[in-house]
Amino acid sequence: MTATPPTTQAIEGRRVTLNYTNNPKTHPGVITRTETTTNGVLLTLVRLDGHRSSIAIPADHDGLRYLNEVGPIPDLPMGRFQPSTRHPAMDWEYDGVIVLEFEDGDIAAITGDRIKAVAAVATYLRERHDLDETAIGKELVELKLKEVVFEWEPEGAECAWLMQWADRDPEALPVHYLPSL
Repeated sequence: MTATPPTTQAIEGRRVTLNYTNNPKTHPGVITRTETTTNGVLLTLVRLDGHRSSIAIPADHDGLRYLNEVGPIPDLPMGRFQPSTRHPAMDWEYDGVIVLEFEDGDIAAITGDRIKAVAAVATYLRERHDLDETAIGKELVELKLKEVVFEWEPEGAECAWLMQWADRDPEALPVHYLPSL
């Protein structure tokens, strides 16, 4: 019996599993599209379950296993959302407060409680930036309460989500915001 070549199995909507060379865990996902490189290599763009963007994997990659299930590609959630540590780039939490650091160095603590925000940001600065108590105290003077909304970006965007200022918006969340100095 001859195996079906990957080029015929690599179709949009096919469920797959992926095993990375350095991570033996099996990662399930779905093929969102295929494309051929300029040198003729067929790539499958696979969105792993629980992720918001697709990764390009050669169709004949040893760790890519094609499953029999083919169906519609699930839509990504769009619009506003309530942030949690299960979302991309929201992986640092102290005493129930998520702390975010943006590329430009700005920091936000997702809470309206100033005491909790100060404790969370101080701990973050101590652990992630190795600041001493004097430097942390100087930074925390600039910590301001803001109203924001979090919104998903489409697949392929520069980042998975944005935090937008939203004063007087009924869906706004309070955050304590620390601009980079």
